[in-house]
Amino acid sequence: MAFQSVVLEASQEPPVYLPEKEEQDVYAPEYHVPDGTTPNIETYMYFAKIQRDKEALSARNDAEGGFWNRLISRTFKRSRELDQRSVVSVRSDGKNVAPSSEGGDGVVVEGEYRAASGALRTATWGSVFYLITTDILGPYSTPWAFQQVGYGPGVACFFVFGIMAAYSGFLLWWMFLKLDSERFPVKSFGDLGQRIYGSWFRHVCNILQSLQLIINVGIIILGNGQGLSQMANFKFCFIACNVVWTLAGMILGQIRTLQKFGRIANFSVWLNIIVLIMTMAFVANSPPNYKAFVTGNTGPVITQAINLQPFQDQLNGIMQIVFSYGGAMIFVEFMAEMRRPMDFWKAMAVSQIFIFIVYMFFGLFVYSYQGQYVVNPANQGISSYGLQTATNAISLTAGLIAAALYGNIGVKVIYNNIFVELFGFPQLTATWGKYYFGISVIVYWSIAFVIGSAIPEFSLLSSLVAAVCIFQFTYTFPPFMILGYCMQVDATKGDGEFDVNNPDAHRVDTWRDLSRWKRAFFSKNALFHVWNFVITLACLSCAILSAYSAISAMVTAFDTTHTASSFSCHSPVDNS
Repeated sequence: MAFQSVVLEASQEPPVYLPEKEEQDVYAPEYHVPDGTTPNIETYMYFAKIQRDKEALSARNDAEGGFWNRLISRTFKRSRELDQRSVVSVRSDGKNVAPSSEGGDGVVVEGEYRAASGALRTATWGSVFYLITTDILGPYSTPWAFQQVGYGPGVACFFVFGIMAAYSGFLLWWMFLKLDSERFPVKSFGDLGQRIYGSWFRHVCNILQSLQLIINVGIIILGNGQGLSQMANFKFCFIACNVVWTLAGMILGQIRTLQKFGRIANFSVWLNIIVLIMTMAFVANSPPNYKAFVTGNTGPVITQAINLQPFQDQLNGIMQIVFSYGGAMIFVEFMAEMRRPMDFWKAMAVSQIFIFIVYMFFGLFVYSYQGQYVVNPANQGISSYGLQTATNAISLTAGLIAAALYGNIGVKVIYNNIFVELFGFPQLTATWGKYYFGISVIVYWSIAFVIGSAIPEFSLLSSLVAAVCIFQFTYTFPPFMILGYCMQVDATKGDGEFDVNNPDAHRVDTWRDLSRWKRAFFSKNALFHVWNFVITLACLSCAILSAYSAISAMVTAFDTTHTASSFSCHSPVDNS
């Protein structure tokens, strides 16, 4: 996802922190190990350690400067000037000069394109916190989750899934620090997986990631369409409402960098908090929205400690809780654009605590007042038209920002891994790459519109993507990946001293030999390996069962007369 490094001609100044409008149409040569093969894990770890040491030194220098020095540094972009001076220093040394991949007599200074690559990493942990919590789906779905399972199982699942999500996030952060460098940048979840298991796992990750992001955008188009139809008092065609948000997303989606999205995401988080507070205040002082309830029943509100309904329906509710912790899929993308990835744990910890406390409290509060009449998303269950319109107006804006964020990353994943690698399209930093990116955004949102309009089942569609995609990135893949990483590291304990200029010579055996497998698994970390293996199998089993439940419920829903049909003018929340 993140941008590629840039190559510099001898006559050019290095484009360190180049403004967006002045980016050069240039490319970075890829570093290869001496024999031209794919680097092994020892090579990745060697350069990652150098990168982390560099970042630690930068952090210490900033800390020694004191508060006012740090403030001046941020104001006048001192770190950018240091980058540029370092590039000029490398240029003056005249070392490590390689021929330009563009031909001609231009040269590429190795330090230059690495410094320029690092200059593209500008996000701070504070902006990443806002990006993680820019989630329109998580908080508004939690009341429906409690409605499906009841108080007891809902709180228990929120706690357990929160602990496991934090564990997975820590694993991803740890592996990123051990395998990412400016020479070999980890730009996506698939890149991180490839370092451990090879290209097949990268393809699996990229496919699931692309599927999740585009369905997420489709779900937000669907939810925003429902909200706009409510604001229009169901006098405006529902499909036309979806078209409105699709066009808006195509425009906002033209923003390319996460740093710019961080500023917008800041605003979005506070919009979500405002809607949560307004929704709780309104549901506490008004009856449920019976019109949006499928059966049209107007009986008393009923809440349950445990909802003893079919297990299939309970699983669909639990998947809404999974949705709340579904940010792990783009954790790697966030770290890839951070100036200091070592600080990512701060953003992750604060965001996970925020999600656990705020989301669960909101779900419990709304469920306590609306019981079986909870609507997903929750703010659309407000019965008063004026109050409902007020929350819809705010939540629709926050939803559009979240969808644009998902779309931004989704387009980059598809563009870099399919169009660039397979069809030779230019990088996103190139002039033509920007044009192709704009076109890709339009196509992407068009496909998302088809998904959201063809399956107008907000809860079940979100349950399906949670089971098929989100569950894997948040719970299944991280322990599976740390298992492979730690086994490879343990296997190196019996090898000789690593030489970066001959990275395979130190190995005493290969993975075809039983001796390497014995060192890999039967080490002092054997119990940790078993733990992660068991967790991987348990998560995979749960995901398969949940996907089956979501599909079955979706088929049943389309067979009923109360469900809105595909590409219909009738709104799914209008059951009057």
